[in-house]
Formats: sequence, C-alpha cells, structure tokens
Amino acid sequence: MANTKQDSIVASSSTVAGAYHVIIIGAGLSGIAAAVKLVKAGITDFIIIEKSDRVGGVWRENTYPGCCCDIPSSLYSYSFAPNPDWSNVYARQPEIQAYVEQVTYQFQLDRYIRFNTAMNEATWSEHEHEWSIDTSAGMYHGKVVIFAGGPLTEPAVPQVAGLDTFTGTMFHSARWDHNTDLRNKRVAVIGTGASAIQFIPEIQPLVEKMHVFQRTAPWVVPKPDAAFGSTTKQIMRNVPIIQQALRKSSTLMMDTMGMGVRHPKVMRAMTPLLKQTLRLQIKDTVLRQNVTPNFVLGCKRILFSSNYYPALARANVELIPYGITHIEGNRVFASNGHSCEVDVIIWGTGFDVSHPPIAKRIRTREGKILGDLWKASSPEAHLGCAIHGVPNAFQILGPNSLAYDSFIGIAEIQLDYVVEAIKFMQHAKVDVIEVKADAQSAYNTQVQTALQKTVFNAGGCVSYYLDEHGKNFATYPWSLGEMQRALATFDHQNYRVQ
Repeated sequence: MANTKQDSIVASSSTVAGAYHVIIIGAGLSGIAAAVKLVKAGITDFIIIEKSDRVGGVWRENTYPGCCCDIPSSLYSYSFAPNPDWSNVYARQPEIQAYVEQVTYQFQLDRYIRFNTAMNEATWSEHEHEWSIDTSAGMYHGKVVIFAGGPLTEPAVPQVAGLDTFTGTMFHSARWDHNTDLRNKRVAVIGTGASAIQFIPEIQPLVEKMHVFQRTAPWVVPKPDAAFGSTTKQIMRNVPIIQQALRKSSTLMMDTMGMGVRHPKVMRAMTPLLKQTLRLQIKDTVLRQNVTPNFVLGCKRILFSSNYYPALARANVELIPYGITHIEGNRVFASNGHSCEVDVIIWGTGFDVSHPPIAKRIRTREGKILGDLWKASSPEAHLGCAIHGVPNAFQILGPNSLAYDSFIGIAEIQLDYVVEAIKFMQHAKVDVIEVKADAQSAYNTQVQTALQKTVFNAGGCVSYYLDEHGKNFATYPWSLGEMQRALATFDHQNYRVQ
C-alpha cells in the first residue's frame, strides 16, 4: 500500500483546544480504527490527541533491527482496508508503519489529529457531564473519551543496582539507538522476549561478542514466513476473493491456536514435537537444555522465529540462563555470579503491561487515579473496555481482552461496541452511561473462573499476564467469535443511564 501523499502523516500546524463530542487518545492502530468507524457511523465531531508528531503508535516507536509482526499480515490489517501489497506472510515494521499512514491518508483522518499533544490528565465533571482533557497544548472537553493508548507503550527497564556506574551505551529495544555502531562491540542483551528474539539474529553477525541474559527460557516456534512475489500481489490486488480467503485461513489458524490455549492438554501434547525441533536447530546439549522451557506452551507468550536458535548457537554468542543482579562499571553480573564486561547494554525486557501508563492519567468519577486503584486491587473492566467509575469512556484493549490473535481484530470488535454505545446515547438522548459495579463484577467472575482452566493460568509459569496479586488481568479466556457475539450489541441494561 504505497503512500501517494507523503512519506508519513506528520503534524502540519498547531490548533486551539476546544470542545468535541468524542475525544480519541492516541493515533496508533486502535485510534485510527476508532476514527474510521466513527466517520462511517456519521459521527464527525471528534478529534484524536496524539503525543507524537506522527501516527503509528507501537510501530512508530519500535524500529529495532528485524522488527516485524508475529501475526500473519493478512490478519494484521484493518477489515475495512485490506492491503494486497504486504512483502511477506509476516509484515515488517517499516511497511506496517507505512500502512497505518496510508490508511490515515486514505480516510482523510489527518484533519482530526492534534499532533504533539500529550495527555497529562483526564478528569470527569459530574456537574457538566463531560471529560476535561488537560494536554500539553491546552484543555480539551469531550462528552465521550476513547482511550486508545494500547498495552505496549511503556518500555520496562528493571531497577538494577549500579546502573548509573555503566559508562558504555545503553538503550531499550523500543527506543533503539541507531547512532550506535554495534560492529566489533561486546554487547549484553538483557531478556529473551518477543523483541529480543527478533533483533538478536540481526545484530549477531556484527558484534564481537554477545552475552544473552535469559531469566526464563521461552517457547520459540518456527515461523512459517515467506515472501509475496509481484505475481502474488497482483493476483490479490485484482482478485479480492483470494485475499479474503487468505484472511479466513489465517483466522482459522489463529482459532486453532486459541483452542489450544483453552485446553492445556492439547499444548502439552505438542511438547515432544517442539523438543525435536530444538534438537534439529541446536546440537550443543548444554545450550539446548538451557533454552528448553519448563512450562506448557502458551503459558507465556508464544514466540515465532526460525533464526533465533541458530543465532544463539554461533561462536560469538554466550547464553547466560540467569537474570542480572547488578552492574559494576562496565561489568554485568548474573544471579549465579557469572559476569562479563561489555560496551553496550540492550534491554529486551518488553513493556509494563500490568500498569498501563494511561491509567495513571485518568481520574475516576470520584476523583481517584485509576492506576492507583488498579495497583491496589487489579485491573478490571466490563467486556474488556468499559470501566465502572469511569463514565462515558472506553479503554480499547483493556483488562482481559488480549488473546492469541490480531490486536487489530480485537480492537475492531471493541470499537464496534463503542460506536453502538455512542449511537445509543444519541438516539436515547442520554447524557451519561456508566457500567454498573455488579455487572462488571459478574463479568469478571466469569472471566476469572474460565481462565483457571486455560494454559495462561494452569501452564506452570509466572508471566506478565499475572499482576502482583497473582491475578490474570490480561488475557481473554474464550474465542474471538465469542467476543464478537458478546459485543455485537450495546448492553445498555448493564449501564447506569442518566
């Protein structure tokens, strides 16, 4: 999907803050989808507040070598904007970023976006029945707010003793320092999550020595990637039914994986096959033992790569199967006492998912910070997007809405529900809707009961799906089809209506 207007959708001019019917926070994948769906529903009195000078969200921020999606490209795109021009089965970061920019241009959304506008705090006025959004560019007011900040926004860097004594170069994978030349450098990679398994094979040939600190071995499944040639692209462009069939087959594949995580016995049965794959990729028995997970496939996020294990087996790579404890100067120490001196530290430690940054900036109806409430108990929402105490507002990809599927597909399901809620308010001439406490509680009881049987909870691991209280606040226990049915209509009976 070539961008015929410009290389990127960026800020062009500053605007004056004001009042709108709907305010969308964030111009990432969810925020852009929200805008398109509002326009299609005839709702045009809205703005998108974006902290950066460019759309794209997580795909704007993550530019590390090898960055790509681990969901098939046919699914990692909007249902309303199919893209026949993906280069591969699994799209690369630059083309995903270009795709978001093209969709923004195609639907003429730049007119709605307020760039370089960071939200400081969102406050509900019980008297005015509206939200006040304090931003770096002034105060905005809106009847309804859609928080589309996404769960993967705040890089997680552990607080390690001696961090300030390190004199080399240090950065997180989500803030990749492209000015640092890694050639012939001694590099420590901290973490072996989704980002690390993508950039490690890319930088391994460049560095003098790489020390990979692995606290827990993840399951890394071979990635069935392939390039789309010009003929294939032309066929998909000229015969849309072929592209639709590819999307449906990808959906079937993800549904099969989703069925597996709901039945741990299925995932346990795959373990021998995966171990055999490991034997083929890593001949060294000690290394193979150190990268073999001790939990059921799917308990932690399943990672996909066909070149990660071969990269670990290279002569210039050392796997240290322990987390780090402290740093002394340029020497990094592991929990088993092992240490190494390095020139560069790259944090591959993912994101702070359990404490979404946006929740720290939202005040509830009673004036309390939502993030503080969630830290004291656990994040909860009704149907993954509506929160008791937060009227006329929805968080896209909120608590217990993540699944082994395309985040875009999940966001679209929730956004269709949100649009129905806004239309209900308009048609019924309603000022305020707020999900009832008992409705949210009943829904979450069902969610937590169902999660007990899934591999997320019963797979024998401690993952970022679980918060400090041991509660699974992140994942969805049923199929995407069930999510679609549950959110197909706005259940106004579960809301306080004023």
